Amino acid sequence: MKNLVSKKGELLNNFLGIYLLAVLMLWIKTYITQTAQFELGVEGFLQQFLLLINPLGSAMLFLGFSFLFRGKKKYTSLVVIYTLMSILLYANVVYYRFFSDFITLPTISQTQNFGDLGGSVLSLLKPYDILFFVDVFVMFFLRFSRKIPKETNHFGYKKAIAIIVFAIVVSIINLGLAETSRPQLLTRGFDRNYIVKYLGMYNYTIYDTVETMKASSQRALADSSDITEVINYTKSNYANPNAKYFGTAKGMNVIYLHLESFQNFLIDYKLNGEEVTPFLNALTKDKNTLYFDNFFHQTGQGKTSDAEFMLENSLFGLPQGSAYITKAQNTYQAAPSILKDYGYTSAVFHGNNGSFWNRNAIYKSFGYDKFFDANYYNTGSSNDMAEYGVLDKPFFEQSQSLLSSLPQPFYTKLITVGNHYPYKMSQDLVTIDKANTGDASVDNYFQTARYADEAIEQVFNQLKESGLYDNTMIVLYGDHYGISDNHNAAMEQVIGKEITPYESTNLQRVPLFIHVPGMQGGTNHTYGGQIDLLPTVLHLLGIDTQKFVQFGSDLLSEEHDEIVPFRNGDFVSPTIYSINEKFYDNKTGLLLEDSQLESAKTIKNEVDHKLQLSDKVVNGDLLRFYTPTGYTPVDPSQYNYSKDENVESN
Repeated sequence: MKNLVSKKGELLNNFLGIYLLAVLMLWIKTYITQTAQFELGVEGFLQQFLLLINPLGSAMLFLGFSFLFRGKKKYTSLVVIYTLMSILLYANVVYYRFFSDFITLPTISQTQNFGDLGGSVLSLLKPYDILFFVDVFVMFFLRFSRKIPKETNHFGYKKAIAIIVFAIVVSIINLGLAETSRPQLLTRGFDRNYIVKYLGMYNYTIYDTVETMKASSQRALADSSDITEVINYTKSNYANPNAKYFGTAKGMNVIYLHLESFQNFLIDYKLNGEEVTPFLNALTKDKNTLYFDNFFHQTGQGKTSDAEFMLENSLFGLPQGSAYITKAQNTYQAAPSILKDYGYTSAVFHGNNGSFWNRNAIYKSFGYDKFFDANYYNTGSSNDMAEYGVLDKPFFEQSQSLLSSLPQPFYTKLITVGNHYPYKMSQDLVTIDKANTGDASVDNYFQTARYADEAIEQVFNQLKESGLYDNTMIVLYGDHYGISDNHNAAMEQVIGKEITPYESTNLQRVPLFIHVPGMQGGTNHTYGGQIDLLPTVLHLLGIDTQKFVQFGSDLLSEEHDEIVPFRNGDFVSPTIYSINEKFYDNKTGLLLEDSQLESAKTIKNEVDHKLQLSDKVVNGDLLRFYTPTGYTPVDPSQYNYSKDENVESN
């Protein structure tokens, strides 16, 4: 540091020199971070070059605003801007370590969830993370050291504007080069990974802000004519129910078991010769249970809330943030409200705070009669608690009396929390050894998954003992991946093969079981996703879905569409996988031949169109303009989930 301040009249003796040093440090730090901390899939010289230069324009632009201040304020503003940009960069690093994704403006509004995260966040921090802020300390030293002379004269608006304009020109050149490599980069930006790769972290933040503002304005600009295209699309893509299954569960209760972070590779997997999920393995062979082995999660940033959102509405989650947080006041035609017209009572059971994922607000818009959150459970014993609420076994045990108190038929959902990152559990509760990959999250995952399997067996036994089992459809589904791409090295040891993009996509399968007393079961190889659950369940109950706006189709229908879109615009099907703008043969896992690309691109365009229409419905709140014949709209003000109210209504 002494060497920096010893040469008078040189770099640090004027504000321009300190600005250039700040630009250089932020440029280098951001480039190293984007290269070392994010899996961006950079290929070829042009993409490497763009990754190198994209932090430069952003650093010059944002830090350049400090020139607009006078006197010592320009030094202060430079340090403040530099610190904020460093915090933003580091926050994305921590977020990416778990979600393999980048922060969006709507996710920042999800801070009400942060209080429940606890050790999950701490487990993502690394000892070397202090290095992300060494340069920030340097900037503070330069600002407050008396050995560094401070210019008090005004730099001049013309010079300041010239620097900002130059920074903008650099960013425009960056964008132009990016468009040559990836045309329509900003107009088809479902995948944030591409925006960061081509434009950099800070330009991505600008893009995300603009997209969020556009989405927010859609509701104000929407009118009744906007729903027409959507209705025509969903009706033309409607899949008629399979006569063999339609009405098989008519009049039965419905129980969803929401399996947190449960991936399908666990089914029939043996760790050191021992089954990890013996009960679920046996359920795949149950004569009254359908097991879908090509069922994929389709969640985005909303993760668990996205899974619920699709389950209840057959609408996709949003490209940024969670609809549970930002669209809770929308009009919906969700499963609870549809079934209310058929005499069903509805309830959700979850041993966590009702405000987590804003559930206590959006469930009212869905038409749920009751929501039993942590207030209804005994949370006094530490042995019964996980980071996200009551552990599964005591949760199911305590839920039984609440479930039995509901008028029948009922539609319910029980949300588990035990199998949740970072997959830590008291060794007094586990019944299987850890794996031995050297990755703590992966190694622990098998113990919490076994615990969840035992808890599921417990709830099945409870239903039999209570007399509910013989008149209840039980649906079990995984909500999203448990092990992200950041743990691929350990997962390669688990599955015994290299995890290519194709294999990583295969790992996005989650289990789906549908148990209906008297129904012919078996393993179903149909390709489908969470968007398809609502029409499937309603058809099993004997309720036709043609009049509703739903983007999924009945998994049991002979007309079911087996193209499964992901939130980022990728898709899978029995023949073709689309991953990061590349197309793979589903039989071989190899890239398609050029002669096969035209049909693959046609499917890709159809997937993009479907996602855009769903976003149009959610962002524009278009269902307020359409009420199907015979459907009773939801009045959220009718619902009160306070404990006293729910107890009295029982």
